[in-house]
Amino acid sequence: MSAFDASDLLDCYARGVFPMADAREDARVFLIDPERRGVLPLAGFHVPKRLARTVRGDPFDVRINSAFHEVVLACAASGPGRTETWINRPIEQLYLQLHKVGHAHSVECWDGDELVGGLYGVSLRGAFFGESMFSRRRDASKVALVHLAARLIGGGVRLLDAQFMTEHLAQFGAQEISRAAYHRRLSEALEADGDFYVVGDATGSTFAAGSDLGAGGGAEGAVALGRGVAEGAAAGEPSAAGRSSTFGASVTALSAGVARGAAAATTGAEALQLIAQAS
Repeated sequence: MSAFDASDLLDCYARGVFPMADAREDARVFLIDPERRGVLPLAGFHVPKRLARTVRGDPFDVRINSAFHEVVLACAASGPGRTETWINRPIEQLYLQLHKVGHAHSVECWDGDELVGGLYGVSLRGAFFGESMFSRRRDASKVALVHLAARLIGGGVRLLDAQFMTEHLAQFGAQEISRAAYHRRLSEALEADGDFYVVGDATGSTFAAGSDLGAGGGAEGAVALGRGVAEGAAAGEPSAAGRSSTFGASVTALSAGVARGAAAATTGAEALQLIAQAS
């Protein structure tokens, strides 16, 4: 039996399940499909007034995919009130594989040369699955989340999956829905061609942001791979050989196009305008 790899993980996301572990040093990985699911509606994403003032002031240099591994490690680290983490080393390696082929992304807040907050998640067609966030400065992870929401809105993403409902996410308008309702929303999102690398501007037009995409590379290759995975989920379980060949071919197509070290392409004010236009 072949080892569980990133292509298998992408299949899992297309079916509405995600990985977790009991502890950082526990090598076991569990696949979770909760009865109740937290989602952040992008049409109606709420930015509290105080945070909006902070975002508009651009207190951090917001970057995309410039330090993906560092963000994952920061999310996996223990901290005040959190002695254990669900991100073990096998899960960490799976996300690094997904990042390599353009399906896992980080949004980062920098203060000079210091990474002070951020988040990461997985993109698949019209869905984005938020995985974890961290903050070393006040509001840093919240600023990253606002920029993520603006980017997803501009790129035509339909679903922002938050996995579980929390008080922290409730301030942004998060909702808790049933498993059945979540799977319906996911199915609809997988029919859409969302693009993480396309950001709308204040006039409503869109442009490729933070990427150097040649024909067939970068975002286009990621969308093509995502379409194949989503169609496989709808049609039934693809063969292991079929998954491997599709995923392997995508690595070549994406290698020259996956953006790293890119600026967020929108200011805080522009991000807030995009969010307001979607409400």
